[in-house]
Amino acid sequence: MEFELIAKTFMGLETVLAQELTQLGANNVQIGRRMVSFTGDKRMMYRANFQLHTAIRILKPIAHFKAKSADDMYEEVKKIDWSKYIEEGKTFSVDSVVYSEEFRNSRFVTYKVKDAIVDQFREKTGKRPNISVSNPDIRLNIHVAEDKATLSLDSSGESLHRRGYRQESVEAPLNEVLAAGMILMTGWKGDTDFIDPMCGSGTIVVEAALIARNISPGVFRKEYAFEKWPDFDQEMFDEIYNDDSQEREFTHHIYGYDIDMKAVNTARLNVRAAGLTKDVTIEQQDFKNFTKPETPAIMVMNPPYGERISTPNLLGTYKMIGERLKHQFTGNEAWVLSYREECFDQIGLKPSIKIPVYNGSLECEFRKYAMFDGRMKEFRSEGGIVKTEKEKAEMAEKHRFKKNREFKKRLDEEEENEAADIRSFKFHSLERREPRRADDDDSRPRKRFTNDRKGSFGKKDFKGGFGKGDRRTGFDKRRKRFDNDED
Repeated sequence: MEFELIAKTFMGLETVLAQELTQLGANNVQIGRRMVSFTGDKRMMYRANFQLHTAIRILKPIAHFKAKSADDMYEEVKKIDWSKYIEEGKTFSVDSVVYSEEFRNSRFVTYKVKDAIVDQFREKTGKRPNISVSNPDIRLNIHVAEDKATLSLDSSGESLHRRGYRQESVEAPLNEVLAAGMILMTGWKGDTDFIDPMCGSGTIVVEAALIARNISPGVFRKEYAFEKWPDFDQEMFDEIYNDDSQEREFTHHIYGYDIDMKAVNTARLNVRAAGLTKDVTIEQQDFKNFTKPETPAIMVMNPPYGERISTPNLLGTYKMIGERLKHQFTGNEAWVLSYREECFDQIGLKPSIKIPVYNGSLECEFRKYAMFDGRMKEFRSEGGIVKTEKEKAEMAEKHRFKKNREFKKRLDEEEENEAADIRSFKFHSLERREPRRADDDDSRPRKRFTNDRKGSFGKKDFKGGFGKGDRRTGFDKRRKRFDNDED
């Protein structure tokens, strides 16, 4: 039986998420603001959580209603038969997202929803369910836009951007969902080499390897909220989890570089934890020493913006980026994510396309540079394509960017309303990083197991990727299995 579902994402990634859902086989896919609605059955809901690269949360709406006052909110929520969703002795929590003149405080909405549910149980059974913020059995989400409310079951639990492979991070780590979205925007699917010359903790290169190999990002997760639902189908989810039939060979290679050795060590640790050292190589290198690769490659980079990470000569860094691309990356394409217009100006190259995206609360742009030898006129006369017809159409869209748009402008904290899903950033310079721990090399990949692995990996990485077999072999619960890896 099909039902309504909502996949939440970050601003700017809605189109990419819609494409992912369509490829997954979802029906009635419709793009909204920071979300994509679709329909599917229970299997589709499990797969959406497990396989989507650009979703941060999958919601299952259970009620739509209008509420013009706090009393309306209370009465509408109380109409729902909550015994269907919350079993006796189970705990629950409520997360509220509110855009309304009437309901200006999201916490107030949260309390009203909780009161209605608790009062219904108390009146019917004489007992009240407990509320747990840290680890509830059932997570609820209420979205209020003026007087229209949607109450949903949260099937994901912890935000889906928290894949589970990240062992350590450096300052201002790029969100995994944003990294995956950027890679998918480029159209790259593993058909050439891939380079991130300023890789930081390695998020972009790890996400690139998962996309190239078509590995589901959910393989690293400990649990999902739907596993605690009364109608959870263990056998169905195990089948989805252990199905690696869509994974593919990757015949090219991914390279990550960083000038900072702490970042290099951290990236290597995360690549090893994801079991991807066969596909990804991390080395220390200053981009000013970058030389042209021998084989075709795509480059995706997230340089410092001077906001979250500082660098001694920010504009000089971007000027150097432009020079390296122009002289050492001809015949390939490069994509750059940044925040300041003056930084892009220093690159000194004309972008093929500019895509507005949000990195946390920063309104950024993701720009593509098609690199070629000589003059553009000669390149085009020889059949070279700088901007595709699709890219021309996208750039011609009205209101693509805000009028008089300022790079400095930030989203209001209340507007963001996904605080738990977006990393908080500290504005430190690279020089302040902590020294690397002596035990960093003792990394342990989280992955599917076969009988002979028994959850003990030591310093050795898997060379053959993900193995088949029951994910719970040798353990009562997957959660317990992963905990064994973290001793």
